[in-house]
Amino acid sequence: MILLVVIASVLVAGVTIYHSQEQNKDYHENRLERKEEQILQSIAYALKETTYPVTTENLELIFMDEIYKIADVQNVPFNIYDLEGGLIKSSRPAFEADSISNCLDAEVLNNLKITTNKRYVEKKTAAGDNYQASYSYINDLQFKPIGIVNLPYFEDNSFNNMELRELLLRLGGVYLLTLLSAIVLAYFVSKYITRSLQAISDKIYQTGLTKRNEKIYIENPGQEIGKLVDSYNEMIDELEESAVKLARSEREQAWREMAKQVAHEIKNPLTPLRLTVQSFERKFDPKDPKAESKIKEFSKTLIQQIDTMSNIASAFSNFADMPAQQKETLNVVKIVKLALEIFTEDYIHFISDEKEIIAKLDRTQLIRVVTNLVKNAIQAVPEVESPRILVTVASEKDKVKISVADNGIGIGDDFTDKIFEPKFTTKSSGMGLGLGMVKNIVENYRGTIDFTSQEGKGTVFTVKFPKE
Repeated sequence: MILLVVIASVLVAGVTIYHSQEQNKDYHENRLERKEEQILQSIAYALKETTYPVTTENLELIFMDEIYKIADVQNVPFNIYDLEGGLIKSSRPAFEADSISNCLDAEVLNNLKITTNKRYVEKKTAAGDNYQASYSYINDLQFKPIGIVNLPYFEDNSFNNMELRELLLRLGGVYLLTLLSAIVLAYFVSKYITRSLQAISDKIYQTGLTKRNEKIYIENPGQEIGKLVDSYNEMIDELEESAVKLARSEREQAWREMAKQVAHEIKNPLTPLRLTVQSFERKFDPKDPKAESKIKEFSKTLIQQIDTMSNIASAFSNFADMPAQQKETLNVVKIVKLALEIFTEDYIHFISDEKEIIAKLDRTQLIRVVTNLVKNAIQAVPEVESPRILVTVASEKDKVKISVADNGIGIGDDFTDKIFEPKFTTKSSGMGLGLGMVKNIVENYRGTIDFTSQEGKGTVFTVKFPKE
C-alpha cells in the first residue's frame, strides 16, 4: 500500500510536469502563430492602402512609419527583410536594432523556400529562455513574394512555472497526507492479518524439547492459518512423545553407565582384597611367632581396601546429591580463603583486589566448588618443576568471578568436549566425578563455568556466580 502511494505520487508529479511543459509548448506555438497571422494581415492591409508601388524596393518607404503603428497595435516587435535576407526595416528602436541581424542566414532562406506553407520557425535558447523566430513571405497584391517578415518571440514561462510549483506543492501535501494515512492503515491491516502468524511464531519460538509445550488455539482462523495451526499441534504431540521416549532412553542409558562405573570402581579394590584373603588363608600359621604382626598387617590391608570402597560410595553419593537452592548472604572472599586453608601446599596462592564481595550462595556448596577445582589443579602439577596454583576472586558487574589457574600438564584438544562429563578422567586413578559435580552446583545457581587450557602450559577454570 505504501509503495503504491509512493509510485502514484511520483507518476502523478511526472505526468503533471510533462503535461505543463507540453501545454506551455502548445500555448507558445499557437500564440506565435496568431501574432504572426495578425502581423501579416496588418501588412497586407498597409500594402493595399499605400500609394507607393508594391515592390521590394518600396517596402522601406511603405513601412517607414506604418511598422511602428502595427507593432504598437499588436504589441509585438517584428522585422522586414528583402528576398535576399537583407534587413529593410525593424520596429525596434535604434538602440535595440543594433542587436538585430542585418542579414538572414542561408539556412533560414533555404528552409523558408522548401516549406509547403512558406513559413519557417527557428527555435533556439537565449539567456536561459526558449526563443522562437518565425519567417514568412510578404506577398504583393498578386500574391508574389516581395519580402520576408520576421517575428522574434521569447517564451515567458515564469507565470506558468509559478502555477506549476503551487500545484505540485498542493499535490505534495495531499500525497504526504495520503502516505501517512497509508502507513497507519497498512500498519493496522498488517497487524490484523498477521496476528495469527505472530501467535504461531511466538509459540514456535517458545517450543523446547525439555519442557511441556502448549498447543495453539485460534478462534476462526483462515483456511491456510488453520492448516498451519493443526500441523503445529500435531508436531507438539509428536514432540512430547519423542521427548518422553528420549528421556526414558537417557535415564536408562545413564543408569547403565553409572552401574558399569560403580561395578568397575568396586571391582578394583575387591580383587586385591580377595587375593589378600586367599593368601592369608594359605599361609597363616597360628603357631608362627610373627602371627600377631601378620594379622595386623592383614587387617590394615583390609581396612585400606574397605576405605577405598567407602570413598567410592561417598563420591557417587555426593555426585547424586544435587545441591538445594539454599542461599545465604556471605563474603565470597572470606569463604574462598577458608576453603584453601585445608591445603598445605606452599605453591597455592590467593589473590583478591577486594576484601569483601557479597553474594547470596550456599557456604557448603561454594567450598565444595573451590576445593574440587583446587584438587583438580593439584593433580595436574605433580611433574612440574616449579608448580604454581593461583586462586583469584573478583567482582564483575552483577557477578562474582572465581578463577583457579595452574601451570600443569594442561588438557588436550581431544578431551575439551568431555571434561565435564561424569566418570570422565585423564588420571590413572579416581572416578572423574569432581568437575561434573562442580558443573551441577554452578548451573544449579544459574552460574557458568568454563576453562582455557594449553597442553604443557597450564589450565584456567573460571566460575561465575550471580550476586543475587
